[in-house]
Amino acid sequence: MNRPLETISLTVNGTTHTVAAAPGRRLSDVLREDLRLFGTKVGCDAGDCGACTVLLNGAAVCGCLTPVSHAEGARIETVEGLSTSDPGPLQRAFLRHGAAQCGICSPGMLMAATALLRDTPGPTRAQVETALGGVLCRCTGYAKIIDAVLDVAADRPAPAMPDVGHAVGARLERLDGAPKVLGTEIYGADHVPPGTLEVRAIRSPHHAATFSIGDTAAWSGKASAQVFTAADIPGENCYGTIPAFADQPALAESRVRQRGEAIAIVVADRATMDGLDLDGFPVTWAPEPASIDLDTEPARPLHDNRPDNLLIRGFVQTGDADAALATATHTASLEFETAYVEHACVEPEAGIAWLDGDTLCIQACTQAPVMDRDDCARVLGLPQTAVRIIPAAAGGGFGAKLDLSLQPLIGLAALKTGRPCRMVYTRAESMATTTKRHPARMRARIGCDADGRVAAMTFDGDFNTGAYASWGPTVAIRIPVHASGPFRTPNYRAKARAMHSNGPTSGAFRGFGVPQTAIVQEILYDDLAGAAGLDRLEFRRLNALRDGDRTVCGQKLRGAGIVECLDALRAPWARALAGAGAFNAAAGTVRRGVGVATCWYGCGNTGLPNPSTVRIGLTARGALVLHQGAADVGQGANTAITQIAADALGLPVAQFTLVGPDTALTPDCGKTSASRQTFVTGKAAMLAGQALRRTILSQTNMGDGAALHLDGTRLIVSEGQGRHEIGLCTLPIAENGYVLSAEQTYDPPTRGLDENGQGEPYAVYGYGAHVAELEVDTALGTTRVHRITAAHDLGRVVNPLLSEGQVEGGVAQGLGMALMEEYFAGRTENLHDYLIPTTGDMPRIDTILIEKPDPEGPMGVKGLGEHVLIPTAPAILNAIRHATGARITRLPALPHRVLAAIRASHGT
Repeated sequence: MNRPLETISLTVNGTTHTVAAAPGRRLSDVLREDLRLFGTKVGCDAGDCGACTVLLNGAAVCGCLTPVSHAEGARIETVEGLSTSDPGPLQRAFLRHGAAQCGICSPGMLMAATALLRDTPGPTRAQVETALGGVLCRCTGYAKIIDAVLDVAADRPAPAMPDVGHAVGARLERLDGAPKVLGTEIYGADHVPPGTLEVRAIRSPHHAATFSIGDTAAWSGKASAQVFTAADIPGENCYGTIPAFADQPALAESRVRQRGEAIAIVVADRATMDGLDLDGFPVTWAPEPASIDLDTEPARPLHDNRPDNLLIRGFVQTGDADAALATATHTASLEFETAYVEHACVEPEAGIAWLDGDTLCIQACTQAPVMDRDDCARVLGLPQTAVRIIPAAAGGGFGAKLDLSLQPLIGLAALKTGRPCRMVYTRAESMATTTKRHPARMRARIGCDADGRVAAMTFDGDFNTGAYASWGPTVAIRIPVHASGPFRTPNYRAKARAMHSNGPTSGAFRGFGVPQTAIVQEILYDDLAGAAGLDRLEFRRLNALRDGDRTVCGQKLRGAGIVECLDALRAPWARALAGAGAFNAAAGTVRRGVGVATCWYGCGNTGLPNPSTVRIGLTARGALVLHQGAADVGQGANTAITQIAADALGLPVAQFTLVGPDTALTPDCGKTSASRQTFVTGKAAMLAGQALRRTILSQTNMGDGAALHLDGTRLIVSEGQGRHEIGLCTLPIAENGYVLSAEQTYDPPTRGLDENGQGEPYAVYGYGAHVAELEVDTALGTTRVHRITAAHDLGRVVNPLLSEGQVEGGVAQGLGMALMEEYFAGRTENLHDYLIPTTGDMPRIDTILIEKPDPEGPMGVKGLGEHVLIPTAPAILNAIRHATGARITRLPALPHRVLAAIRASHGT
């Protein structure tokens, strides 16, 4: 409810401001909404994430916990005050070290680090970890942030831009990094034009219920609020990431299938919205029995066209697995369960919609702008040409922002009111309503011969896809392809089922189910290595896929790099084993363990088209413009794809102007998921660069080895003593406003899977392996990971700085999955009950980048984003078992589960 306002004077970044605000209003809210200092971010409004960290009289505080009245008379500093235009020394260090990925945590990190460096100009690493411990980051794994703070005093210049033809492989700073550290990057909640209305959703408190909405006009009274329900949706009230499985309403009509499902939206100006009693919205609920897991059947099928709540099955079979297991010398079997895992992006979902003439513009956080456009157009009854998606900077993605969330709701509000309409999820709303990693129940059996060669494997898994389909079909189809791991398995049968429940909808989360299956396969490989009397790493190397081998889908491999990854780990593995053995020789309750695990991951859609199109053009004024529509959610697509395009064309990276994803300005580059962008969009960029180069050379009669030089409006082509100059301003302007341009599409060559899962599901695979070193306190059950050595085959390393950041961030998410992260609907909808790793949880991470080129990838490139998470959890579980003998069978490995497993291993 509205509270009396007071006139409060604030001094922010040296400037005095007078605001009218309730004394108890959050300082972060006043800074953002009244003073328009959007560099201060809000991720939780509970002091959990630290994104809103500002300085109050030099001390770091959470702006969301600080009443604005407490800041009156104080010296307030925000990220905007660190520098006026160009990055200062600390910000330059962040750029130099790749410390800003998605960038949503960067302002908070910068302010916390500023406070530390003023008090302690030469801090130790431990001091930096402590000072930054209250600011969460989901992208980086913290290592590069800490390195940047430690290196700020050096204030070295940025690395020189690479020479022509040497962009790929260069340790190039992020091309879009400066706004992230200056606090000027525009995220979903940060664009608020005059006259903007706020949108709030009315959501179900029940997992399953029917409902009826009462007199909304009487509820809103004289307030200038408008209420819209499913009856107001002008198009088809159904969407989904995969059209054939679309099943989710933008607003529920009379039945909800999961907690947090929206039934109506309320639209009003900020003051009116603050005065409304949203909890008193007129709705009558009739709760129904619900099942949020696979233990019990829901009261009725969640969807009438899906008997037994089965969404889809995935299946791969080759050889005769049962017969081979019956004759195997050694066999091992396992049943394993994993939990719901929350993406926990530091930025809750946010966006704004407005009308530009007859075009509905939606600016929101997303990983799939064209998919958003198509679904919003369908729901809102508009032609696709009348909807424009402008992706805001995304404060984390990891798959969470592949699905629609608020886009159709703010689109509906803008259409109905004719005014800009903004919606910003609360932390609880974000966690309650967005997709999760699929909980899994898996059973597997693997057999090998006396020499340790794997003979057969069976796998069976049920995956809780929740109330709606989302990416459940993708997960169920991908899992049987990957459950063998990157190993020769001549006899194989794998089944996966995506099953509905009233739990949160499960979707895409960095790996599409492969991280869950890798745990089972890797634990069993440790069992078989022991039974065969082989070293655990060498057992994997013996069975690893090599060039010319066929996968369980019958696909012949090229560029298989898993052996090279394992070879790179031999020395760290031997060192770690020797260290653990020496430590454990002394009796004590703390035991050290070492684990190894591997991964492979097919880049892109499974046996389906997934093209990308890239355009490069030169204007009459000499501007070199790259249109690439891949959403950069922190992984570095804007930089890596430009590096590839630059080398393909033969002009410097520094001369490119980037036009990023915008459905009105850039061709479709597909969704940012499945580790496809550097490979697929990178290949399209390479082809476009090569095509434009051919066009230029054809006008000059120069050979392939000619050099290009862009000087203003002059494009100079030279080879040996020959020289030709093209006057760009003299050329006619063609399509899209360019005088010279090229547009190319690349779709990876795949072959769909048949009834036995045989085919060529992916054109390119990436490979990796991790060694985990840890300690377990056998009295407390606590686990402390000290070191992860990660070897990954990237085919060709486009940018080592970005690649290391991806590895470190993936390790952090894998560690969280292994040891602490477990989402319970209605119980862990915040960042103090749902725990993710902080600076104090992270181990040392040693990254080894392997280059075994793939003939299909651009310049040999393979994907990386998904791969880096997959081996981490199984390596940790295998290390726990090595340390204690405890076989964990459910994630996360919380202390009580570790203690129970230790007791079980001792027969007590």
